[in-house]
Amino acid sequence: MIAVNLELPADLVSAAKLDQGNVSHEAAKLIALELFREGTVSLGRAAELCDTPLAAFMDFAAAHGVPPLNYGMEQLEEDRRTLGKLRP
Repeated sequence: MIAVNLELPADLVSAAKLDQGNVSHEAAKLIALELFREGTVSLGRAAELCDTPLAAFMDFAAAHGVPPLNYGMEQLEEDRRTLGKLRP
């Protein structure tokens, strides 16, 4: 994993209501959510990118007004490939 240090204005962190103790993970979830919302990645891949369990990411998406199950066949196939990688 490559780590990138990023400076965020305190007002932005506050306005985004990010957990002050875990800003990095919270920001990663928001970026992954936006990638999913744009259709750049599947739901499963978005959860994987921010190291969040799929069910928790689905809840996170729904809480942010993004329907977690609104995707097409291409995303379904990508989720199946991701699931195949996660199974032993």
